[in-house]
Amino acid sequence: MNRFTLRRILVAPSGFKESLYAEEVAEAITTGIRRVLPDAEVDAIPVPDGGEGTARTLATATNGHLIPVSVTGPVGKTITSHYAVLGGDASKTAVVEMAAAAGLSLVPRDSRNPCVTTTYGVGQLIAAAIDGGATRVIVGCGDSGTCDGGAGALQALGARILDAAGADLPPGGLNLQRAASLDLSGLHPGLAGVEIVLACNAKNVLCGDKGVARVFARQKGASDEEIELLSDALENWANVLERDGRPVDDIRTGLGTGASGGLGAGLAAGVGAKLVSRFDVFLDSGLYSIDLDAQIAKADLVITAEGSIDFQTPNGKVPAEVARRAVRVGVPVIALAGSIGQGAAAVHDVGIDAITSIMDVPMPLADAVAHSQRLLIEATEQMMRMILVGLAISERRSGEDT
Repeated sequence: MNRFTLRRILVAPSGFKESLYAEEVAEAITTGIRRVLPDAEVDAIPVPDGGEGTARTLATATNGHLIPVSVTGPVGKTITSHYAVLGGDASKTAVVEMAAAAGLSLVPRDSRNPCVTTTYGVGQLIAAAIDGGATRVIVGCGDSGTCDGGAGALQALGARILDAAGADLPPGGLNLQRAASLDLSGLHPGLAGVEIVLACNAKNVLCGDKGVARVFARQKGASDEEIELLSDALENWANVLERDGRPVDDIRTGLGTGASGGLGAGLAAGVGAKLVSRFDVFLDSGLYSIDLDAQIAKADLVITAEGSIDFQTPNGKVPAEVARRAVRVGVPVIALAGSIGQGAAAVHDVGIDAITSIMDVPMPLADAVAHSQRLLIEATEQMMRMILVGLAISERRSGEDT
């Protein structure tokens, strides 16, 4: 790669959680590139990951549309949410973005406690999609503010979760400590003719040392003590699902069972949902109308991005997936991040050649979120100028060698 062959750049980012949708990230990066290389050909492909903005991204890509729905949010208050109806040949496919009904961004910062938040609204979205005529419902998992094992979603779909005295359990993951039985006799009748697919990070599991409570509950607001209580509650919930639910291979540590605070396990055992790697669903099934692999192969450089790059990034996050595909065809990859955290260097092992933060000076998180678009544009511009310096040095040395 030299100054005269850097003609085509692929921008393939995730969204910046609680800040910018993937489309907005792609647009900002493209703006930064064009400040330096106005004549470069830039292909912008927002990469859906199941989290915030996924329904919107897929509706836009397929000429579909969003359907607004009032649901119960994660803290029990009514909110306006949505699901997507895809366009074209996929018009009977709906995409439910769980973050739009139970996402962390919907939980006020002073109320974040995964012991009490609920996925009830996710079940309401699934029911609304079925009532709207969908024969296939894809549930995008990611950015959840919950850890209730999908119990709330099942209750919204007509299941009853009972304690030892036969009383219905109230919302919240901590109450799963008292779950004694699961009654599926009253499930929404439309579920019988609908395929439910959970597009999830397959590496997330329900129980154990790497279970969803111990890995993710802290970032959702849980204390050390609450994390252990939630972990125990999910172990008990797994017992109930094994006994009273539909058969699932390894409900505790099976791939994807811990998706979105255990939503994967709950919907798999409760309604027979299929747990599938999110990138298999969104990028390799024909659902997304853009061929990411073909676009990578045509590029001289790939720029990806996410809100935080750290030790979790290699475990199924968008930048790692983009890099994995780019490595196969030898295209270099740079990743931009809102912040760079502990263990970020591990991303080099999965094919990301360089990482850089968009932060120009230390600042509070709230300020970074408020100014993320400007910071992203300016960071991209400076990154591209640095790349051109490197290319100029390479070009000069190449000329001296000849």
